[in-house]
Amino acid sequence: MMRILLIGKGAREHALAWKLRQTARHVFVVPGNGGTAAMATNVSNIDGVDMHDFKELIQVAHSLSIDLVLTGPDDIVVAGIADAFKQAGIPCFAPSKAASQLEGSKVFAKDFMTRHNIPTAKYRSFSRYEDAREYISAANYRVVIKSSGLAAGKGVVLPESKEDSYKELYEVMVGKKFGSANAHVVIEEFLLGDEISILTFSDGRTFKSLPPCQDHKQIFDGSKGPNTGGMGVYGPTDFVSSSIMDEIERKIIGPTFEGLRSDGHVFQGMLFTGVMITRDGPKVLEYNVRFGDPETLSLVPLLREETDLAKLCLSCTNGTLENETLGIQKGYACNVVVASAGYPGEHKQGDKIEIASCPQRKSIHIFHAGTILESGGLWTAGGRVFAVCAVRETLAEAVAAAYSGVACIRFQGQQYRTDIGSRYAVPSRTYSYDFSQVNS
Repeated sequence: MMRILLIGKGAREHALAWKLRQTARHVFVVPGNGGTAAMATNVSNIDGVDMHDFKELIQVAHSLSIDLVLTGPDDIVVAGIADAFKQAGIPCFAPSKAASQLEGSKVFAKDFMTRHNIPTAKYRSFSRYEDAREYISAANYRVVIKSSGLAAGKGVVLPESKEDSYKELYEVMVGKKFGSANAHVVIEEFLLGDEISILTFSDGRTFKSLPPCQDHKQIFDGSKGPNTGGMGVYGPTDFVSSSIMDEIERKIIGPTFEGLRSDGHVFQGMLFTGVMITRDGPKVLEYNVRFGDPETLSLVPLLREETDLAKLCLSCTNGTLENETLGIQKGYACNVVVASAGYPGEHKQGDKIEIASCPQRKSIHIFHAGTILESGGLWTAGGRVFAVCAVRETLAEAVAAAYSGVACIRFQGQQYRTDIGSRYAVPSRTYSYDFSQVNS
């Protein structure tokens, strides 16, 4: 019965709070959102605390007698929040600042993979626009341009021609599309195949992975338009056989933890590995060093009820993960993100939200992302506003149920993809509900 400090404000944190409260004495969320604000008595938001101020967070943790800290957002993990809490003597489920460079710098990550023979796309990194443009000009393959630093999941562009490549490169390196700190780029070969996400718990020696899942990163149906932080996820992915998963753990995930350990950066926390299943085998696309969003929104509901997420996370901080059980229930999960108009660019906020009563609500979860509960109502307060997840026996049923939950939500300008999981399961009907009786 731990007292937990959960840091973040997105749907990921709402999903984590939903699971953690099943076994925790109390979950305190900084700053949280409208969804965590409306939860049961053992979950509460803490207002007025800056989640980037580690000193203040440590003071709050001491005052609340916190047993475990969980972090969501990438920037505070990369900035070294785990090191700060370790020095304060409080367990924090996050890797060290040094190990977090796997996400903080794509140049670091690619060089690390090359050094430790971890399969990935061929690449070059550049800090000068002229050199990068010359490399693209000489390349006889389609390229991917990646901003080296953090960019809220949007720092990857997929140009379809040389002309598009020059234009995107200029906007990133000269126009500072992702900020001046992200003008250093990695240019790599475009890989063909099926992309999956794998989330893995690690205590530095033992690791245990959640089932592989598949994100839909681009804003429009058919994977068109700019990249977002993620528009929906389904899992498990049946096309990843047990033998392929064994290969991924043997050639990628295991060597990643071993490589970090040999470099003097023992990894304790959650490793997110983006993998492309290619003709030549699985290859790493990217690393993240925290719970993925929206991957967490499908994977956490797949945990068995008896799986104690708090104990799992705590065991990663003290080297006892091998003693814990990661139980996954049978079936499939699908989540669909509902976003504000204009996202992933400049988007609206402050629109009133209506949520109708949702028939067949069992195992349908409406996780809040960019929402705020105030003035007696629920309002939009971000780009991604909700993620609706459903768990069902078959993937087709999970997809259909998730979209039935999406139909319960209404606010001005809302947008969402209608093809999440459609390659393997297509919703069999259209859902719509009467908004004459609304629960906000």
